[in-house]
Amino acid sequence: MSTTPLQQRLSPGPSQTIYKRVEGTQQGPLEEEEEDREEGTEPPAHFFPMELRGPEPLGSRPARQNPRLWAAAGRRATPYLVLTALLIFTGAFLLGYVVFRGSCQACGDDVMVVSEDMNHELGPDSHQGTLYWSDLQAMFLRHLGEGRLEDTIRQTSLRERVAGSAGMAALVQDLRAVLLSQKLDHVWMDTHYVGLQFPDPAHPNALHWVDAAGKHGEQLPLEDPDVYCPYSATGNATGELVYAHYGRPEDLQDLRARGVEPKGRLLLVRLGVINFAQKVASAQDFGAQGVLIYPDPADFSQGPHKLSLSSHRAVYGHVHLGTGDPYTPGFPSFNQTQFPPVQSSGLPSIPAQPISADTASLLLRKLEGPVAPQEWQGHLAVSPYRLGPGPGLHLGVNNHRASTPISNIFGCIEGRSEPDHYVVIGAQRDAWGPGAARSAVGTAILLELVRTFSSMVSNGFRPRRSLLFISWDGGDFGSVGSMEWLEGYLSVLHLKAVVYVSLDNAVLGDDKFHAKTSPLLISLIENILKQVDSPNRSGQTLFEQVVFNNHSWEAEVIRPLPMDSSAYSFTAFAGVPAVEFSFMEDGPMYPFLHTKDDTYENLHRVLRGRLPAVAQAVAQLAGQLLIRLSHDHLLPLDFGRYGDVVLRHIGSLNEFSGDLKARGLTLQWVYSARGDYIRAAEKLRKEIYSSEESDERLTRMYNVRIMRVEFYFLSQYVSAADSPFRHIFLGRGDHTLGALVDHVRLLRSSGPGALGEEAQVARGLGFQESRFRRQLALLTWTLQGAANALSGDVWNIDNNF
Repeated sequence: MSTTPLQQRLSPGPSQTIYKRVEGTQQGPLEEEEEDREEGTEPPAHFFPMELRGPEPLGSRPARQNPRLWAAAGRRATPYLVLTALLIFTGAFLLGYVVFRGSCQACGDDVMVVSEDMNHELGPDSHQGTLYWSDLQAMFLRHLGEGRLEDTIRQTSLRERVAGSAGMAALVQDLRAVLLSQKLDHVWMDTHYVGLQFPDPAHPNALHWVDAAGKHGEQLPLEDPDVYCPYSATGNATGELVYAHYGRPEDLQDLRARGVEPKGRLLLVRLGVINFAQKVASAQDFGAQGVLIYPDPADFSQGPHKLSLSSHRAVYGHVHLGTGDPYTPGFPSFNQTQFPPVQSSGLPSIPAQPISADTASLLLRKLEGPVAPQEWQGHLAVSPYRLGPGPGLHLGVNNHRASTPISNIFGCIEGRSEPDHYVVIGAQRDAWGPGAARSAVGTAILLELVRTFSSMVSNGFRPRRSLLFISWDGGDFGSVGSMEWLEGYLSVLHLKAVVYVSLDNAVLGDDKFHAKTSPLLISLIENILKQVDSPNRSGQTLFEQVVFNNHSWEAEVIRPLPMDSSAYSFTAFAGVPAVEFSFMEDGPMYPFLHTKDDTYENLHRVLRGRLPAVAQAVAQLAGQLLIRLSHDHLLPLDFGRYGDVVLRHIGSLNEFSGDLKARGLTLQWVYSARGDYIRAAEKLRKEIYSSEESDERLTRMYNVRIMRVEFYFLSQYVSAADSPFRHIFLGRGDHTLGALVDHVRLLRSSGPGALGEEAQVARGLGFQESRFRRQLALLTWTLQGAANALSGDVWNIDNNF
């Protein structure tokens, strides 16, 4: 029978043959056979019940047979006997092959990796046969096109798309029409009415010198008058100027140790290392009156062939220490719903304003006092940088709040076997300015993945789990669109969302690759990196590129999820494992992010014409990740990794065990809970290895336990409204492991003078035993609860707590 080209493409090659089990035969668990094989024993041969009989006439009786007749019969039966023996031998060999190929292999100690060739998808039509992982990979790469990516990036960066603007409204309709044109099962939108902050054109923000009598003097230039810090406190701040490096708590402590008091003064801080919100929160903790944030040339690319930010450009950034609408904390902003007049505790009470490098130079020249440490010296035309104080300054911030509609756009491909489990991928759509790197790249990759997976569905692919594609609004105001959606559907999403993949900030260079991720995804990321070609090193995979100079690929690639990523809220708030990929420059950061110079042309020049290739690599990486997460029978999430995370944090506490013991305190509870978690993870791994992959009900039960591991680490003992980021490893608050570590370090701190009075009141003076006991209880019982949940049913829990 002849085959069509499509059949030829989708049929497995010789190395991809799958031999399916014969129903009703007696077989032991494949995984146990694999373990025996590893110990050096031969795999047992499986014989099927067979019976060979000669013809018997009806009514005949047994009688003595003639030896010659026996010999003749033997000669006639010989070919059949040989054929039968060959069939038995071949069957045993092939069954052994299936055992070898189909068995679950351990990646590390705890992760389950399902054999690629055994992950197959039956096509909707019987003539299409079986789709294998390698077929799906080839199909995906065949339909992905880099030309469309470049065009979409260019066109998107030219469109106005500030949240709430008329240009954004037009773009929303265009993108919705694009999704409707694809082969998706569902396309819809949701609209939130959120509180956003914008400059007041009639009353622009201003900066003035102040003389000794307190009168306003010369006005300093704010060369980008429409650049501002959303969610800054409004009003006026007056005080002497002090230079505070990056504005980190340790910088402000160092400043105080050098005899320069930040309290009651305006702080001049550099862009970088921590985000705008963290800089302002630290300044507020130390009693500062206000904050000015500038880009120092030392933090950006240098050299004759490197593009750098213009000295008269300021950089945009919000200062809400949190995500979502800060005026409805913990609640979704649907349909202009009215809530009590509360606001996020992450909103600052002091004003903040971005300024340019040129304006910062004018300020630094006026500073007196001690010379700043060598590592604080920058590259402005001021030598040396001094700490201050300097002359008085007056900062006036007049931003105004406006209720603004924002729209998220959704498209869905329903899963075949587990449609109620979602693999989610999203990208920010809005941008302050052109936003080529900030959101145009992510939007282009998202649309290309929608088109590619739609084409795959037309060619026979149907994922086991649903694929959910989302274009977010309000990202530049602190992941407002994504956080409001999570708040609106939290009771559903923690049961249904498997993983979130963020495409934001995906291409900021082409030299280095970082993955900001939950530990659950690290092993899968490693596997995918080995299958994606490097965009700038011919003949190498991405994995080979990242380990070229550093054999510890995790140290080179893996980073914790930052708060200013839309992926952060998925994990820290909703308990969904998440990842955000970024290609970066080797050295200083991409200079144009969050400025009017973040154009397609500048991004293309920074990447030396390699933008299409790098965007293509991100699309390949994200797409193959989606295939594995939506297609594998068993979710490829490394649930054992969190045991190592706890151990790593506890390691930093061990040095204080003597100090705690002297106070009659111990960390043994945490050690016991960690041990129970590791035992539960190992027990689940063994259960999976000894189970039948073909048992769909059992596989689904295992997948439910695996996909909820991240949710188990959300503390059930704190309020989501008061402490939205309840994750004990990634969150913020006294319930986290990081807070416990910081508190225990106070056992050896220099005393209460390290922090400002306001922070002392908020955080307590020195080490407090009652606080330690509460922190230890919150942490221990959350970790113990995760161990119990991973164990499965209550009658299966076996811990030694």
